[in-house]
Amino acid sequence: MRSTDPAGEVARGRGDRAVAGLPLRGRDREIAAVREDLEAVLAGRGARVVVEGAPGVGKSRLLAELDGMARRSGFDVVSVRADELDQYAAGAALQSALQPSDGPHRAAVATHDQRLRLLDGIADALETRAQRAPVAVLVDDAQWADPATLFVLRTLPGRLAGSRILWVLAVRPDAERPTVATVREDLERLGARWLPLGPLPQRELGQIAADVLGATPSPGLARRLRDVAGNPFLAIELVRAFAGTDAVKVEAGVASLVHDSIPAGFRRSVAARLDRLPEDAARLLQMGSVLGREFDLGTAARMLGRRVGSLLSGVEAALNAGLLSADGPRLAFRHDLMRQAVHENLPQAVRTALHREAADSLRGIGARSAEVAWHVVMSGGPVDEEAVTTLTTAVRELSASAPDAAADLAQRIAGLLPPQDRRRVTLLTDAAEYLGRTRRVHEALDLVDATLSDRLEPPREACLRLVAAEIHQAAGDDTAAMTHLRRALDLPALPTDVRVRLLKTKGTGHVYLGDITAAEQTDTGLVAAAYRGDDPAVVVSAMVFQSQTSFYRGRLARAVELAEEAAGRAGTESGALYLRPPRIPALWLAMALLATDRLADTERILRDGQREAEALGLGWSLPHWHATRACALLEQGALDDAAVEAEASLTVADELEITRPNARAWSVLALVEIRRGDLARARDHLRAAEAGPDPTTQRYGRWVALARACLADAEGGLDTPAAVALTAGFGDREPTRLLAVTPSHWPGIVRIALRGGDPSVAEAVSAALRGLTARDDSQRIIRAVRAHVDGLLHGDPRGLESAISAYRSGGRPLALAAACEDLGELLAASADTAPAIPYLEEAGELASASGALRDHERIRGRLRRLGVRTGAPRHHTTGPPGWGNLTRSERRLIPLVVDGLTNRAIADRLYVSIHTVNTHMRHIFTKLGINTRVELTRLALERGGIADGAS
Repeated sequence: MRSTDPAGEVARGRGDRAVAGLPLRGRDREIAAVREDLEAVLAGRGARVVVEGAPGVGKSRLLAELDGMARRSGFDVVSVRADELDQYAAGAALQSALQPSDGPHRAAVATHDQRLRLLDGIADALETRAQRAPVAVLVDDAQWADPATLFVLRTLPGRLAGSRILWVLAVRPDAERPTVATVREDLERLGARWLPLGPLPQRELGQIAADVLGATPSPGLARRLRDVAGNPFLAIELVRAFAGTDAVKVEAGVASLVHDSIPAGFRRSVAARLDRLPEDAARLLQMGSVLGREFDLGTAARMLGRRVGSLLSGVEAALNAGLLSADGPRLAFRHDLMRQAVHENLPQAVRTALHREAADSLRGIGARSAEVAWHVVMSGGPVDEEAVTTLTTAVRELSASAPDAAADLAQRIAGLLPPQDRRRVTLLTDAAEYLGRTRRVHEALDLVDATLSDRLEPPREACLRLVAAEIHQAAGDDTAAMTHLRRALDLPALPTDVRVRLLKTKGTGHVYLGDITAAEQTDTGLVAAAYRGDDPAVVVSAMVFQSQTSFYRGRLARAVELAEEAAGRAGTESGALYLRPPRIPALWLAMALLATDRLADTERILRDGQREAEALGLGWSLPHWHATRACALLEQGALDDAAVEAEASLTVADELEITRPNARAWSVLALVEIRRGDLARARDHLRAAEAGPDPTTQRYGRWVALARACLADAEGGLDTPAAVALTAGFGDREPTRLLAVTPSHWPGIVRIALRGGDPSVAEAVSAALRGLTARDDSQRIIRAVRAHVDGLLHGDPRGLESAISAYRSGGRPLALAAACEDLGELLAASADTAPAIPYLEEAGELASASGALRDHERIRGRLRRLGVRTGAPRHHTTGPPGWGNLTRSERRLIPLVVDGLTNRAIADRLYVSIHTVNTHMRHIFTKLGINTRVELTRLALERGGIADGAS
């Protein structure tokens, strides 16, 4: 794929009328439609267009016309054209067109997922350009676009809908690549304009013939145009074929046939044109058709056994005939239909042999592995050792930016190898791993099952099962992961390194499932061996494992100490940065700190770690960073911002095509909506959290159980499933399960259990807290929660007073509000209700400030029953409809938008994630009923005060 100037793409032939300036015929409706879209973008709205049509019907010509229209209207035009060879190319041609000289980055290793880094870089470049001028992104032959560019086209038109960008894709209707179909579907969902280009009527074909010949076609010549079935390119080529012979004469401004010497079929027409060329030119065109629409003359010369200089006359003849163009550093067929016609006129045996030779020749000169891979696939095998090495390199390069395409290529290569070839299993294992990073998880697991059905050697089966286990773990299905791990460990004669990897993954799986005893038993000297080894990443991983087991045993200080040391080492050892969540040291440290008094440190670690992950392109980790930050903000009582981070987690996961529900993010959203009072939305979020395997037995199942119980309580009482989930999640007297959710929720579990008539859960929580403080009494928050829980369990005002006192400096306003409300309710039941009032008033104020409107309304009701009138909640400001619903964080963004900052610049200014800013911007647009940054700027300037963040 390369940048192009479509307006100058039509070649001139010698011996007939030049066609570079031919007018566009028969597309007035389409031109009017794209003119509307240009005007919409000029007005500040994004627009999307898909031009669809058969080869030669005029897609490129329409894009050339649109290019000129856009430039005349002041657009910054970014134009790329794909080639068939780009299908296996790593990187994104669209990125090259936007950022031809990419600045230095702290590079992530190529084997890790770089999709979001790529996406964010292109988004930032486009948004920056759109601030200066409207932008038109034109992608021709998108059915062949490199996988990374297709990923961008699937994602960015929606993300940048509020920017002045026109997206135009030209694509064939018969494109078979699944990714192309996905791009179409996503653009259609965004309301893209669909422009199908059908055959042209006979009248327009006659006009085209007149344009080429400079004379009106006679009735006989016009009848011949019917053979092209309305295809304008074929019409031009047919007329040009006549124009280069004595078959047409022009008299009195009318062009007529002298004799019927040209075959009707286009392929035969092109073959006839080749027959009229010198042999050097014909052979050059045949070899070029094998090499691709664009090809290097030196490579073609080597394959022909010639020197470049000896082919100059052939090159000139092909250029004169209008079959090739030489606008860039490589020769190119003027249209891919010409290349295909020449290519298909070669016998099948010749084609496959030439593709095999082309692969060898290109590999010998160090050509990009994507080109070599395409030729090997076209040759249909067999492949030698050197070819497999090159192809494996292509797969590895492609996996970082387009894992699904890498998986497809790996499977195609495996299909070229004999069934007994060991490399075949390795390729299929890699393919399963890459598919596991995408929405095609089920395909990955089906591929594992199909490959396991062969009789594999134990080490290869173990490696394949390890990949399957990691796919299941990444998808959140820890139970299925453990099944594969157990079966793999039962295999005989496993290499030591494979067994160690299996045991480490199994130990982590036990941690995920909350079975800390089993996790500790899995450590049969692994941690000690890790410390003796030379790999710093292994040492960091062992520290995280020790920290996790210490944490869930209730030894919080030791857990934090180990996590901090692991995070410190990871900061100096790049290999340790690529551990999978939640084993990323800084991410785990933040999770552990949520159970301590160091909430401020948690926020700093999460912000720094999240931005570091973005800078390194570790996209696969970002959903976990956002979800953990959502939990931290929920713990701090910042409900609006917690919801934004949870949504950002889900959005990033969707962009990365992760299909397994992120139960923790959905649970946080449900808990926020319960506090706000929108129980219908909370039910929707909970249903999403509960999708898939039984969530109570999976990682983050405790969050789901908590959300289920809170929703049932808000709706009037525990239903049976909620009660069962509450008991299964928190009915254990060990602190392990309790520590799976953050401390401010623990008293709520007790409150719900007592209201639901199940004191056993409340007593289990109390017992777990006693055990926790016995093992580690270093955290004030744990002591406060224990006092709160015991005060609830025993109806003890002193316990609740002690909890309130401890909460006041803890940075958990909703925990403080809950304790105040619990004490107020207890005191209100006595004869003298006056002491209850200040506690209930404080609880109401705290709930209102946090946005817990349902809590505030409930507390207001209690105060009214005590004869106290209270005001409306102060969380939302007053003002015209829409503006009053903006949160404080959303208001902070608006003056920066007015100043012209891009979303990336806003993220840098506020020191937050770009995905957080994107989510805030979507909320602002929705609340204000607008679609673009231009409208937001206008409204903000009209309003005045909002532009500086005032209410």
